[in-house]
Amino acid sequence: MSTPTTQRIGYALKRAQHALRQMMDASLRPLGLTTPQYAALAVLEEAPGMSGAELARRCFVTPQTMNEIVRGLQGRSLLVRGTEPRGARDIPLSLSPKGRALLKGAHQAVDEVEERMLESLTQSARNGLLAALRRCAEAFERPSSD
Repeated sequence: MSTPTTQRIGYALKRAQHALRQMMDASLRPLGLTTPQYAALAVLEEAPGMSGAELARRCFVTPQTMNEIVRGLQGRSLLVRGTEPRGARDIPLSLSPKGRALLKGAHQAVDEVEERMLESLTQSARNGLLAALRRCAEAFERPSSD
């Protein structure tokens, strides 16, 4: 007999991710942001000057989806495109002052969601969870041993 779904780590991880996404969407909605838009702004805050393709990889979406996200954020004057392309389609992106200001409130909203998710965990357990999740992701990033 196979392992019950509720006992599978992958299922528990997906359940937690789904609940986190719903809570983040709800907390960001009053700010006029979606979770993918927040992710794009947060990544650009850490690494300004990224291209849309680089941003898509860091936000786990397709380049086409990121292009739509960027157009929407740019239309709201939250992002600016650089004037010096590094290649034919490689135009650097960065936050506008309006984007930075909105992101401060968004970070606070997301911090509250994460705190709710982790409130029953000690700091040691939080650190262990973060380390374990990083190791899990890194396992898939290494070449397979087949």
